[in-house]
Amino acid sequence: MPIMSRRSFLKTSGICTAGAIAATYLPDQFLLWAGEKGLAKTEKITTYCEMCFWKCGAIATVVGGRVVKLEGNPLSATAKGKLCGRGNGGIGLLYDPDRLKHPLIRTGKRGEGQFRKASWDEALTHIADKLKKIKEEHGPESLALFTHGSPTEHFMPLLQGFGSNNFAMPSFAQCRGPRVVGYELTYGDDIGSPERLDMANSKVVVLIGSHLGENMHNSQVQEFTDAIGNGAKIIVVDPRFSVAAGKAHHWLPIKPASDMALILAWINIIIREGWYDREYVAKYTHGFDKLAAAVQQYTPEWAEKETDIPAAQIMATAREMGLHRPAVCIHPGRHVTWDGKDVQRSRAIAILGAILGTWGREGGAYLATRGSFPAVPPPSFPASNRPTLKKGGFPLGGAEGITNAIREATSIGEPYPVKAWMVTGTNLLAAMPGQKETIEAISKLDLLVVVDVIPSDTSLYADVVLPECTYLERHDGLIIGKGRALSASIRQPAVAPMYDSKPAWWIAKELSKKLGLEDYFPWENFEDRLNELCLTYNIDYDELKQKGVISFPDTAKPFITADNQPVFKTKSGKIELYSKELEELGFEPIPAYEKNEEPPQGFYRLLYGRSAVHTFSRTVNNPALNELYKENELWLSSVQARKMGLTDGQYVALQNQEGITSNRVRLKVTERIREDCVYMVHGFGQQSKGLTKAFRRGADDQQLISSYPVDPICGGTGMRCTFVKLVKGA
Repeated sequence: MPIMSRRSFLKTSGICTAGAIAATYLPDQFLLWAGEKGLAKTEKITTYCEMCFWKCGAIATVVGGRVVKLEGNPLSATAKGKLCGRGNGGIGLLYDPDRLKHPLIRTGKRGEGQFRKASWDEALTHIADKLKKIKEEHGPESLALFTHGSPTEHFMPLLQGFGSNNFAMPSFAQCRGPRVVGYELTYGDDIGSPERLDMANSKVVVLIGSHLGENMHNSQVQEFTDAIGNGAKIIVVDPRFSVAAGKAHHWLPIKPASDMALILAWINIIIREGWYDREYVAKYTHGFDKLAAAVQQYTPEWAEKETDIPAAQIMATAREMGLHRPAVCIHPGRHVTWDGKDVQRSRAIAILGAILGTWGREGGAYLATRGSFPAVPPPSFPASNRPTLKKGGFPLGGAEGITNAIREATSIGEPYPVKAWMVTGTNLLAAMPGQKETIEAISKLDLLVVVDVIPSDTSLYADVVLPECTYLERHDGLIIGKGRALSASIRQPAVAPMYDSKPAWWIAKELSKKLGLEDYFPWENFEDRLNELCLTYNIDYDELKQKGVISFPDTAKPFITADNQPVFKTKSGKIELYSKELEELGFEPIPAYEKNEEPPQGFYRLLYGRSAVHTFSRTVNNPALNELYKENELWLSSVQARKMGLTDGQYVALQNQEGITSNRVRLKVTERIREDCVYMVHGFGQQSKGLTKAFRRGADDQQLISSYPVDPICGGTGMRCTFVKLVKGA
């Protein structure tokens, strides 16, 4: 770009002497250039990202009141100075013309998406009046909250102050809940989120259905890259030749739903060949002899028949792990709700890591910091007179609640009626299997309130839609990092809220006033709350605002040493290879193999995953990210395509065993997937016309997952048990 003087710039852009910039009409690159040259007011605002839930520290460059650039905060352990494609798409979310702009009240039937614009006072009064009536007629527990991400901190006090404890997050029953339970049963602790993996220092990295490089968790992908650069052996178990498989020394194209057979065979081989860490096992584990006896039957030859992986390759990969112990990173997976037996599969992965001595060891899984900030006592909420629904009767249902349990209780009205839902930070129709069940439950409600940034499919069924402003326009709670070291990160607005959108803290606080619950929000604005927390934590608030992240390196003790011994909060005080707790609950104390159903003739197992540039259904309409990946594709093996007379790029539809048919989806004919399954990226096929770029683009996997097993231990929904056939002429 040619050099431009300040006078020329002012003349060209039409900036008046008062310095007002018509930034909306100037290209971002031009504004960025002008800011770098000192020709326009430029600010650097620290925050943390919400384009996914990794919460990377970010820095927003604001020129003339417009965000023109986002970059990773080098002080952030989750960003490491970089943002992924999704993170850079935050500007697209902020300036998406389709985002929700005003409160809306439904005028048509649920699902039709017919609304009228309302003022905030009218919308909140409408909600409060409905909730008061519901509380009077059915009790306070008749209100349930479905939530995810940062709005949770603001709406939980509202729910609990109202008198209900019925809340649930899809992150448990539809994502990582079985892993949390499996690891807690084994180690007395979860592996964390982000996962506490010392991947960069690993000598062997094992990925079992984990799509690093596609599921773009920023710092973890960077560390995976470091591991590759450092010469680590990569083992990828996946029916599809994923991006990660392209980096692997061993790709194991496993028969879908047979992963447990492979893991148990690995455990057997490592014990039989003496490749386990004898000293570690003797000192820190409980039940090794019982484990060794239980897995003897799972030979590599047996596993070959179950998994389609040659016995020699099963042996070779077990040897890689055994000979490089303990610097072996066995990724626990994140979205682990596959077949309704997921707690036990997660247990098996945890046990494999334990016998290799990886927990608390360099190159394996590091120990969480024991540092902490002073506890802030929660408010005193009214006691509930009824049992909570959030665990659904499952013995080890998690603290995050079970969405499908609350949905079922709503549908049947037992053990008591649920008549109102508040949905914040999640698109239930895209997050949960059984869309018909969700819609049926909604039909039993007297009130459905959706708080969102975009007009999601779930918002079509709402009685009231409240427009939350984007993360670049608001304060939210501090993120307390409990990784290697204790840390605190701040979110603060880069620009003022656009249109008539509001931050979640404001919405919850204003609604509390109308419900007589304002005592649970004892601050004038949320920045007062953040200041108060920083005083309690002995953090300089101004320094935190400027840096974005403050860490305390002296709290990091990531590895086992003589004076830093691990603590296992299990009944035995050790790593439980044999779980007495599970035995007492009537479940197998050691994971055992149980064969899963296979697709009938003419059907394929439906697999799904993520895109490097999209997060669930949250970003498919984002102008910046939609440009990179507009619709999902259906991966189909070239052998099967030839048999059916199908070609690459052709459109088909999918039909499940119950006759539910998807939108049309474009074929990706490839050698990179097994013949017995098909694969697509999750989050597409949205039905909301308000999403002008995403409306009916591609197919929706959740629409097809209409039947699913439920894990009897924790309530997680098995979502890779759906069989589909292809329908031509879509």
